[in-house]
Amino acid sequence: MSSPITFSGFNNIDFNTVLNALMQQASEPLTDLQNRQTDLKTQISSFDTLNARVASLRSAADALSSLSSVSTVAGTSSDSAVAITTNTNAAAGHFDVIVQSLARAQVTASTSVAPDATSTIVASGGTLTIGGVDVAITGDVTLQQLADTINQTADIGVNAAVVRTGTSSYKLALTSLQSGADYAFTVTNNLTGGAGVTFGTNAVEASDASILFNNIEITSSSNTFQDVMPGVTLTVSKADTTKTVGVDVAPDSSALADKVNAFITAYNNIISFIGDQRTSAANGDTSSIGRDPLLRNLRSSLRDELLGVYGSASFARLTEVGIEFTRDGTLSLNQAKFDDAVATDGDDVRTLFAGTGGAFPAVEAMLDTYSGSGGIIPSVQARMNQQLTSMNDQISAMQARLAQQRQSLQQQFTDADSAISRLNSQSSSLGSIGSSLKSSF
Repeated sequence: MSSPITFSGFNNIDFNTVLNALMQQASEPLTDLQNRQTDLKTQISSFDTLNARVASLRSAADALSSLSSVSTVAGTSSDSAVAITTNTNAAAGHFDVIVQSLARAQVTASTSVAPDATSTIVASGGTLTIGGVDVAITGDVTLQQLADTINQTADIGVNAAVVRTGTSSYKLALTSLQSGADYAFTVTNNLTGGAGVTFGTNAVEASDASILFNNIEITSSSNTFQDVMPGVTLTVSKADTTKTVGVDVAPDSSALADKVNAFITAYNNIISFIGDQRTSAANGDTSSIGRDPLLRNLRSSLRDELLGVYGSASFARLTEVGIEFTRDGTLSLNQAKFDDAVATDGDDVRTLFAGTGGAFPAVEAMLDTYSGSGGIIPSVQARMNQQLTSMNDQISAMQARLAQQRQSLQQQFTDADSAISRLNSQSSSLGSIGSSLKSSF
C-alpha cells in the first residue's frame, strides 16, 4: 500500500479524502467482480454437495441393482450353537440339525522339556520335517529360535510356539494352521546336537466337523458348512448329539427394506437440497444454483425413472411394492404394502428391482449421466472452475491497475499540496511587504 499524503498544513484541502473517494469509485468494477467471484465459489461448492448426494444415491441404487444383492428370504435358528446365513439362492424351508462333532486342528507338543526358552541349546544341526516340509538347522538354536525358524519356513502349514508348562519347564507346540482331518501332519525328527527335542503322540488329533442335516450326515474340515442347501450356510459352535436345532428359511423383507430405505433417504436428501437452493434463489440469493436448469432436469429425470414400467413379472412399477411419492415430491416406503409384496412373491419383487430391464439398474445408468466421468455435473464444475481461474486473472490485473492509479493520483495530489503551500507562503510574504510599504508612507 502506498504511503499517505503528507500535508504542508498551509491549505484547507483534504487530499486524502479526495483520493479515497476517487479510488472507491474506481474500485467499483473490482468490487463487483470480487462479489461475483464469491458467488461463483459458493455455487461450485453447492455443485460439489449435489454431486456427493447424487453419488450417495447411485451407491444406494447399486445395492439394489443385481439379483445377487437383493434377497427376500432370511434364515433363523432355534439355538445359537447353529448359526445360519442365506443368500439370494436360498429357498424357503425348515431343517433339523444335530451337531455331532466340531472340527479341530492337530496339536503336537514336544515330550522333551527345556529349562528355559531362550538360552538352552536344544539343537545345533539336522532337519525337522513337518508335514513333508524340511526345516533345516545350521547352527545352535534355543527352543524359541527353533520355533522362529519353523514359522519362517515357507508353506510349513503349522504354527510353532513355546509353551510354559511349569517352573523351568518349556515345550514346543506345533498347531496346524487349518482344522480338519485333511490337514493332519506328521513330524520326523532328524535334529542333532544340543539338549535335543523329542515328540510323542498328538495333544489334539485333527478331525472334521460333523452334523446331521435332516438326518443326512455332512462333514466339513471347518465348523462352517458352505451351501448345505443352495444359498444356505451353517456355522456350528457346540457339539451336542442329544439336541436337535431347528433352522428355517422364510420370506423376510427386513434386509431388503433396509436397502430400499437407504435409497429413499438418499433420494430425499437430493430433493431437499434442490428445494433449499430454489428457495434461496427466489429470495434473491445470487450465490444459489436454484435457477440452474440442471437441478430441474435432474429432479424430472429421477421422477420419470422411478415412475417407469420395468421387468416382466407380476410387479411392473415401484409403486406396486410400496415405494411411493408423497405430496411434497419426496419418497416414502409403505411398509405394509412392501411386506405383503415380498410375502406374496419375493422373486417378482427382486425381478422388478434388479432383473433384466429392472428399475434400479435404470436409475443407476441415469445417475451416471449426471455424476459419472464426463457427466453433466462434472462438466458444469469444470466450466465454472475455468471461469473462476479467469476471474482470478482479471482481479489480479485490476488490482495492479488500481495500485498504479492510486500511486499516480497520490503523486499528483502531493505535488498540488506542495504548490499550494508555496503559493500560501508567497502570499504571506507579499502581504508582509505590502504592510511594510504602507507604513513607510
